[in-house]
Amino acid sequence: MEISELIQKQRIFFQSGRTREISWRNEQLQTLKTILSDHQDDFVDALHEDLHKPPFETLSAEILMVRQEIDLHLKNLDSWCKPKSVRGNLFTFPSDNEIRRAPFGVSLIIGSWNYPVNLILQPLAGSISGGNCTILKPSELAPATSSLLAGLLSRYYPTEYIAVAEGGADTAKRLLSERFDKIFFTGSFRIGQKVMEQAAKHCTPVTLELGGKCPAIVHRDADPEVAARRILWGKCLNAGQTCIAPDYLLIHESLADSFVRYANDVIRDFFGERPVDSPDFARIVNHEHFNRICSLMDGTKILAGGETDPRQNYIAPTLMSPPDWDHPVMKEEIFGPLLPILTYQQIEEVLPKVQQMPSPLTLYLFSNDSEWLSGLQDQLRYGSCCINDVMLNFSNLHLPFGGTGESGFGVYHGKESFEAFTRPCGIMTRKKWPAITLRYPPYRKKLTLLKRLLLR
Repeated sequence: MEISELIQKQRIFFQSGRTREISWRNEQLQTLKTILSDHQDDFVDALHEDLHKPPFETLSAEILMVRQEIDLHLKNLDSWCKPKSVRGNLFTFPSDNEIRRAPFGVSLIIGSWNYPVNLILQPLAGSISGGNCTILKPSELAPATSSLLAGLLSRYYPTEYIAVAEGGADTAKRLLSERFDKIFFTGSFRIGQKVMEQAAKHCTPVTLELGGKCPAIVHRDADPEVAARRILWGKCLNAGQTCIAPDYLLIHESLADSFVRYANDVIRDFFGERPVDSPDFARIVNHEHFNRICSLMDGTKILAGGETDPRQNYIAPTLMSPPDWDHPVMKEEIFGPLLPILTYQQIEEVLPKVQQMPSPLTLYLFSNDSEWLSGLQDQLRYGSCCINDVMLNFSNLHLPFGGTGESGFGVYHGKESFEAFTRPCGIMTRKKWPAITLRYPPYRKKLTLLKRLLLR
């Protein structure tokens, strides 16, 4: 079926009003939950094929998070859909005023390859609960997962309601040339710009979840052992191919040596003496990304790791010391298991360097000094902040998640996912009597009364 024909069929189905029924939405959310439960092993196999992803990471960071999102929507959808009464004013008296959340219509969700289940099905839960029809575009860089999603969703949902468009850049280009009512994109800044360009032609609202260099800043009062364990966990999860992974470490010079020592111990604890043999460490998605990441080690001092194997796109968890802030590893998002480490004496000396970086999705701060923490939170721009840990803020569905500036805009997760795929619609219902005549001509003495009101 041609994409334009598919969109038209979804528009007709949306206009039938079926997707607006709350009972329908709940049924479809329950169906999505059933897909995840009944085909859990299939997802584990597909993600292992695409990314060598350990089953634990698939079940925790992909399946469980989507399940939790669905459960939250099932529990709260009725209340989220209830109209909210608001006040009127002198001119609208007497009237009833309320705000309703209205679905956009036909949504397009473009997912990413690094979490190919989570980053497409979590937004889908929001689109379903919002009352929309949806077309999904999984990443072609995770082909096994893309194929599995296409097969399962077509089996459980009619294509006029939810459909999957598989393919590469040409498919994405054809989709974006069409008019959608909402676009949700997860991916790189470069592709996000192109999505916005196309969306602007139809004035389509967009949510962009992009990347960025998320800094982990460790103050001198922090516990280096705790910081090492938590930061290395975030850096090694999915072999560092996470948009909110700590991208570089900025640590007080008094803690640097002990941090590196503890980090080496942590890597051995996690993956043994030979991480390449560990069943708990993923691989780089393809050879192109493998070569790009390997090139970022050139000209740096390797403090731990550094081993690679091009036959299996393996890069070891690696600590490194770049010569300066201008090294290539500090100029682009790494998206791999490399952790550049820079030191500072006074945070004020390096703060301008951090401020010049593109705004990250998440800022990580390690300290118990409330004044120091508050100062950095106020002086830096970021989508979200996590203190004394990394990445767990993403798992809390009661916190909005999204970027700012180059890391994107718009938020989702939990209620915010529902609101990302709906729009507030103001509705006023006027009464016949009594009627305020102040607005009607002739104005005569009414101007004096209006001026008195303006002086209140």
